Amino acid sequence: LKQVFNKDKTFRPKRKFEPGTQRFELHKRAQASLNSGVDLKAAVQLPSGEDQNDWVAVHVVDFFNRINLIYGTICEFCTERSCPVMSGGPKYEYRWQDDLKYKKPTALPAPQYMNLLMDWIEVQINNEDIFPTSVGKCKEDVQ
Repeated sequence: LKQVFNKDKTFRPKRKFEPGTQRFELHKRAQASLNSGVDLKAAVQLPSGEDQNDWVAVHVVDFFNRINLIYGTICEFCTERSCPVMSGGPKYEYRWQDDLKYKKPTALPAPQYMNLLMDWIEVQINNEDIFPTSVGKCKEDVQ
């Protein structure tokens, strides 16, 4: 388990919601619904009177955190040698492009692709213009 929680290898810290905020309350509601065995479609429906952007942001962050944990448990089995291509089966190959270092779609080994992807997602989630931490403040309000 040490390797799963090694920040430099796989695990990235969760983005926390401040206790006492509306997003923290939405996070608690989302957690409770996911752990109760209820219908997932009902669990992700926007609660009455809540801001849709806040609700979506909570679920995006929770999803990222869960995927990050799952990835952390399997990454030791997928090395650059055993997974030389990031693919979705024999018909699909994923290529990385970020317009910084990789200006054109580039084939990468799966672990390298996943690390770049997780880093990119983390930057997006921590971008206040995309996911503001102030409740009810969406991108249009910032500009």
